Amino acid sequence: MSKVEDFLTPEEEQEIVKAIGIAEKNTSGEIRVHIEKENTIAPIDRAVEVFRKLHMENTKERNGVIIYVAVKSKHFAIYGDQGINEKVGADFWNSTKNIMANHFKNGDFKQGLIEGVLKAGEQLKAHFPYQEDDTNELSNEISKG
Repeated sequence: MSKVEDFLTPEEEQEIVKAIGIAEKNTSGEIRVHIEKENTIAPIDRAVEVFRKLHMENTKERNGVIIYVAVKSKHFAIYGDQGINEKVGADFWNSTKNIMANHFKNGDFKQGLIEGVLKAGEQLKAHFPYQEDDTNELSNEISKG
């Protein structure tokens, strides 16, 4: 599988978007998923580039998270903004990455992304609980490159 269009069906994409909405109901954090064909640099470095390209640093609490996937390269990374990194340890995303990697190894990309999104939401909840006046600051739609 090397084409972004073949990675997920439109129905699977909508299930992931729904999971983002569910995850964000528990936190003021913002979660995005970005999928592209391949990368030529370290996945985390590319995740940071995409994070900035999507202007994800423009959240009030600097608590945006991107889950980045390069389909052909078979790489993925999770990157959280400055507000998150100031409150958590360096291994904060390891449990989320492990859940996703286990699903990805079995070729279940949709479920890996859904569970990764939901786990990210759970983790963010502890540091960035949902606020009554919270607004959805970033799109929940999957971005593609």
